Amino acid sequence: MSKRKGFDIDFPGEDVPAGTPPEDAPAARRGPMASAIAENAEALRTRQQAEAAIRDENDRLAHELVRLKEQGLIVDLIDINAVSTTKLARDRSTTRDPELGELKESITAIGLSNPIRVEADGTGAWQLVQGYRRLTAYRELHAETGDARYASIPAGILAQGETIEGLYRRMVDENLVRRDISFAEMAALALRYAADEATEAMDVEQAVAVLYASAARQKRVYIRHFATLLEAIGSRLKFPEAIPRALGLQLEKRISGETGAAARIRAALGAGFATTPDAELEILRAQATAKPPKPAARTGAPDAAKTTFRCTVPAGTVRCAARKGKVELSCDRDFSAVEQQRLQAAVAAFFAALDGA
Repeated sequence: MSKRKGFDIDFPGEDVPAGTPPEDAPAARRGPMASAIAENAEALRTRQQAEAAIRDENDRLAHELVRLKEQGLIVDLIDINAVSTTKLARDRSTTRDPELGELKESITAIGLSNPIRVEADGTGAWQLVQGYRRLTAYRELHAETGDARYASIPAGILAQGETIEGLYRRMVDENLVRRDISFAEMAALALRYAADEATEAMDVEQAVAVLYASAARQKRVYIRHFATLLEAIGSRLKFPEAIPRALGLQLEKRISGETGAAARIRAALGAGFATTPDAELEILRAQATAKPPKPAARTGAPDAAKTTFRCTVPAGTVRCAARKGKVELSCDRDFSAVEQQRLQAAVAAFFAALDGA
């Protein structure tokens, strides 16, 4: 019986999985469908990356726009007729501005170097925050010349959402650095601010504290005194912004400390028919230095004040005068602005304290 012959097989040094092509074999060709899927995936990734970059850039620009708007650095040309001045009570007199002519000449010669500040009102129009004189100058120049360059005014656009107190402070602080704004103008603004239902100020004291927080304490005191003066005789004044500080304080002192002084000053102003600031100041100076009239003789029991004193309360100093059948309290506060129910409760508490209830 013959033996079957055997033979050797040489295997490579490393195990190679079945189906592995040789190293020198040509690369396998990708089919059309596989190539299209790969190209589409790559295009999609590129598009997503581009969209993400655009979103990031838009977010950055949006935040930058808000930041610039908050600082009033976004400037555009705005139709002068599209700017309203109704949201804020102005701290500038509308009857006297001797420097407006100089401002108009400057704008005509070199243009407007400091844009006004406005806030969008949500209707496509704008509310003025700063720049009442500049806007007035542009409107007068356009009315006088008809020149189209004065039909639009450079304006810094503020971001919406700032509080009414913040807008008032922007307006006031800009004018505080100017030397030509009078105490009467500042006091008039404080009175209007206190009367504005959109603000939280209950009286002139609070209005002055909010509006003129940047001013020195003594200046705020002067403004409150002028507010008292305007409340007493403001209805008769034609040129209140012309009253110098010393004269205004002298008049306020007389009105607050002398019974009937306010009525006499109003009567003198009405009879004087002043048509110029100087003429009105002459009347006021005469009233500030006039001797008070002698009280008329009375046959009955005297009703002069038996007790006079000053009382310091958190709101300030109250001047008190008590006589038979009458008690007078005088202080720098508008009691007509207090709700009737609160006044009634205060009067009831006053008598309860007097009677020891």
